[in-house]
Amino acid sequence: MRASQDELIRGGSARRGGRRRVFAAAVLAAAMALTGCTSDKGGDDKGSSWQGGGESGPKAAATITEPAADAKDVPASTAVTFTTKEAQDTTVELKDSAGKVVEGQLAKDGKSWLPDGALAYGETYTATVTATGDDGKPATATSTFTTMAKPGKQVRVTSFLGDNQVVGVAMPLIVKFGRAIPEDYRDDLQRRMTVTSKPAQEGIWHWVSPTEVRYRPKEFWKANSTVTYKVQAGGLPLGGGWYGRSDLTVDIKIGSSFVMTVDNRTKKMTVTKDGKAIKTILVSLGKKSTPSSSGTMVVIEKLRHTVFDTMEELGPEEGYRTEIDYAQRLTWGGEFIHAAPWSEGVQGRTNVSHGCVNVSMKDGNWLFANTRIGDPITVKGTERKLQNGNGWTDWNMSWDEYVKGSALPYEPPAEPGDDTSPAADAPSVEPTP
Repeated sequence: MRASQDELIRGGSARRGGRRRVFAAAVLAAAMALTGCTSDKGGDDKGSSWQGGGESGPKAAATITEPAADAKDVPASTAVTFTTKEAQDTTVELKDSAGKVVEGQLAKDGKSWLPDGALAYGETYTATVTATGDDGKPATATSTFTTMAKPGKQVRVTSFLGDNQVVGVAMPLIVKFGRAIPEDYRDDLQRRMTVTSKPAQEGIWHWVSPTEVRYRPKEFWKANSTVTYKVQAGGLPLGGGWYGRSDLTVDIKIGSSFVMTVDNRTKKMTVTKDGKAIKTILVSLGKKSTPSSSGTMVVIEKLRHTVFDTMEELGPEEGYRTEIDYAQRLTWGGEFIHAAPWSEGVQGRTNVSHGCVNVSMKDGNWLFANTRIGDPITVKGTERKLQNGNGWTDWNMSWDEYVKGSALPYEPPAEPGDDTSPAADAPSVEPTP
């Protein structure tokens, strides 16, 4: 973490409560602005004085700490950081060289303000911070700065999910980067990563590798939730002279709760929808030499028809090449739920598969028609435990384990009834009012 931007909006999602309102320039029109980067109670600052016809100066004071006045080559991701004294209300305004107001949000701690998106490269901006004390007199601080030229080394940011997708209740939010993000830059990046859900749900980001970070709620997503996640990486320094290429915003919807549970002892799958058991399916799991994995997995992809070919991997004696219907991938290692008409006679009694969850053609068809990417399946009681990383195993970790993968300290959500708004490092997933 670098010292320059460590008071930015925290990335996970922000809490409501500490936010003070951000007003338009019209709020300032009645006040006499003080010049320079700072203002104080009286007229002691060089180049600034209170013009009040004999009246005392404002009680409050404001100072912009970043970007400094006349700064050049400022990253396009910059926030406006500042300090105030004796302020009852603080507002921030940022305008480009044409006078157009840039939209943004005040951080929960009231010490910084972040634009809603990356600033333009090579553009001049003026930031104005206004602090008003209990005397009603505003004190202002301004800073005019110029952003850097567009960098040649940019890191691509992508999302596995696209807008308007409907996914299962166990779907992790997956963000990937075109280059490894150094550890000491991940906290800055994570502060710019926000998740908003309706209804609000607690969750956190977890780095699974230097190029991939995921987000999951503490419990499965609530059925029929709407979720928006945003990565403000545009122009953000990411180490070694590299900068984020662009910002990213994705809106998705969570479908109904469709949860599958397989018990090796009974050789049965129980399917619940929105908390109600709706179907029991006979299964055959992996035989002793190739056992199925026990753990909580997620449907990664669905293939109506495919071919399983293990000849190269297992050789001519153990390998096979078989046409498969209604296949739903659970692990990168090759475990699927799929129809297996050849094992229908032993389903519910004996394990004969190579690690997959075998079901009948009829049940395979039914499952395929009702599941979504992101639906969870938990397999219990087999000889092998699911290895984390073999698929989307985010739910195979306890909450305490998952939190350890965050680049920022975990902050529990606000107590119910506390009027808070999304804060970045707070894993609380509260909707922005």
